[in-house]
Amino acid sequence: MVVIGGGHAGCEAAAAAARTGADTILLTQRLDTLGEMSCNPAIGGLAKGQLVREIDALDGLMGRAIDQGGIQFRILNRSKGPAVQGPRAQADRKLYRQAMRSLLEAQENLRLVQGAADDLVVTDGTVTGLVLADGRTIAAGAVVVTTGTFLSGLIHCGERTWAAGRVGDAPNYGLSRALKRLGLPLARLKTGTPARLDGRTIDWAGLDMQAGDDPPVPFSTLTTAITQPQVRCGITYTNAATHGVIIANLHRSAMYSGRIQSVGPRYCPSIEDKIVRFADKDRHQIFLEPEGLDDPTVYPNGISTSLPAEVQDAMIRTMAGLERVTILRPGYAIEYDFVDPRALDRSLAVRSVPGLFLAGQINGTTGYEEAGAQGLVAGLNAARRVAGSAPLILDRADAYIGVMIDDLVRLGTSEPYRMFTSRAEYRLLLRSDNADLRLTPIGEAMGSVGPERRQAFAHRLAGLTAGRAVLDRLSASPTVLARAGFAVNQDGVARSAWDLLGYPDMTLARLALLWPELGAIDPASAEQLEIEGKYRGYLDRQEADIRAYRRDEGLELPADLDYAQVGSLSNEVRQKLAAARPASLAAAARIPGVTPAAISALLGHVKRRGAA
Repeated sequence: MVVIGGGHAGCEAAAAAARTGADTILLTQRLDTLGEMSCNPAIGGLAKGQLVREIDALDGLMGRAIDQGGIQFRILNRSKGPAVQGPRAQADRKLYRQAMRSLLEAQENLRLVQGAADDLVVTDGTVTGLVLADGRTIAAGAVVVTTGTFLSGLIHCGERTWAAGRVGDAPNYGLSRALKRLGLPLARLKTGTPARLDGRTIDWAGLDMQAGDDPPVPFSTLTTAITQPQVRCGITYTNAATHGVIIANLHRSAMYSGRIQSVGPRYCPSIEDKIVRFADKDRHQIFLEPEGLDDPTVYPNGISTSLPAEVQDAMIRTMAGLERVTILRPGYAIEYDFVDPRALDRSLAVRSVPGLFLAGQINGTTGYEEAGAQGLVAGLNAARRVAGSAPLILDRADAYIGVMIDDLVRLGTSEPYRMFTSRAEYRLLLRSDNADLRLTPIGEAMGSVGPERRQAFAHRLAGLTAGRAVLDRLSASPTVLARAGFAVNQDGVARSAWDLLGYPDMTLARLALLWPELGAIDPASAEQLEIEGKYRGYLDRQEADIRAYRRDEGLELPADLDYAQVGSLSNEVRQKLAAARPASLAAAARIPGVTPAAISALLGHVKRRGAA
């Protein structure tokens, strides 16, 4: 099988397929840009960090690569509960790229090939290979397309416009034509990037600085320690002068001059969008993020723009610390083709074209993490198709990956899709700390987990099993607990060790004062068990919700259901249901604006219709 594209989706797709034993080719325009961070030099974040941990749990590459190339690690939302915390790491671009290349080169069954795909070979309606721009043909049992922003890519910087997949790389028109010829629904999206700054010309002394966590927490369960030197990021702000420059030149922004018609990411807007949409805010925070240990380039996170280069220069120099800064490369916006993901099934296969799989920004998403997660699923399922095996399907209760794919293939997207914790209704269960416990057994069953991870996971599972067994047999009366210094109601009811872990600020170390055997539990297992204890009661309720969800998922809605006949529905809800034609009750519940009351009415109607 062949994977087209060497970005984050392509690297994960190719490695996942090869891990299963499939003879895999990763085809990319330039081998030296494998794993390139085209925009922000960072991995993870809120919800995105969960995706990276899930990729790692299925033996993917992203977590290991960022652990080798990360230069500042932080757990976001650390003051909140584990369900909404997110690991994030600033990367040295070069080190990350080198780590990804090394991981790919070490992967058995994988060949890296430089070249540009120009067309797909289709035999009797099935994709059987591809044609390269130089005329070569590669036969394949399945093809995974992960072209990022390269499909008919068009860059905008002020009044200047030119064709490119990203700065310095040619776009791909051949695959756009091939996908259109196959009848796939194509549309356009837009994303952007800020200027790159010369850190040697920044006045760092006058800025607030933000350090990472000490010690840094790795992404991958295979990483024992972070060995790269760690750096600090600077913080500055826009101000009234910045906003004045932008407003005076809005007509020159490609976004506001009418040259860009496509939709950009709502939750990562350009600085022009921020000024227009949030006119009441007098400043916006900008993080100055170093791009490498031996690279002076700085990424100003928060000022993505398509303004002309000279306006960017004037705008940036109004900010504290940047008064004399040199711009190494101006920011720009890029438009590109994507396929409506409703054309895919949950294996990320194109329904109408057997043998064709899509992953990453071609499916309407934005972000390295979203791309990598899709790539892993698409690559694994393409390999399983070649082998004649059933696909891997992750649902909303299995993983953030399942939430993302379900959102995409059921609802589609009209703007670049980004993962958030709020999208996952079972986020108490889908935490970053337990990704391996949820998914590594699934990966083992799929044949996509290598021996190193199998051994490490078995060791972790043994430690947790032993720790749980100890906790299961420990309990004490309120009198005994009070003598040991624990404040509990003297109601005569014994408390188990699990019960006590649910108390605020309770730890195994404190419980070990009463039960010394708890002190023998290894630190990694202890941390996991403390989280399980704190969430124990909530998780029982969430497990019940999941059982109900899976029952609802199995309740099919008739294809000819007349929503006008369903009582107690508003006209708006009827219109949304009629337009989406959900296949199941659970799918109907996930349509924005369809309320729980509407779902109850729909359930009652379907049951009455069935009884009739």
